Formats: sequence, C-alpha cells, structure tokens
Amino acid sequence: MNAMNPGGLHPDEEQVAGLALGAFGGISVRLSVEVGAVRLPLRDVLALQPGAVHTLDRRVDAPVDVLINDRLIARGEIVTIGDRFGVKLTEIVAGVAG
Repeated sequence: MNAMNPGGLHPDEEQVAGLALGAFGGISVRLSVEVGAVRLPLRDVLALQPGAVHTLDRRVDAPVDVLINDRLIARGEIVTIGDRFGVKLTEIVAGVAG
C-alpha cells in the first residue's frame, strides 16, 4: 500500500477482484475509521467552541474500528503514509470475509 495506490492492489489483482464481484464491484460504499467516541448532552454539543477537548472512550494504543456503511468489518492501527494517515488492518471481524 502506498499513497499512489492506497488500496494496495496491483492492477492484475484489481481485475481479479472486479471479476469476482461482477456488477457489484462498482457499488460505492462509505469506508470510515472510528478512533473513538464520546457521549455528550445536546446542550454541551451546542456549546462546543474551537479548542475544546473531550476525552474519547479509547486508549491511544487501542485498535481503531474500520466500518463500511456504519457496519464494523475490521480493526486496525493508525499509520502515516507520507504526510497522510492510513490504517493498517490487524483483524477482520468474523463473518465479514469468506
């Protein structure tokens, strides 16, 4: 995986992956990475100001959640790729692949 090829697939692997999915390969999904969360009363959300800091529900060394359309599919760790962030997958959630 690199900045020019973020998915990490080589062109021939992309063709194989596309063939295996058929028409479904072109469907767009939202992939997101959740670092943590905090629950706040609405009055506190409305009072947020620049510079406000809130403690999230995860430790710094805890894995992040990788979600597709808000469904957990994997866990991983944050890495840097040049001047950008990336996620190195460390676990695929059971029942997602295969």
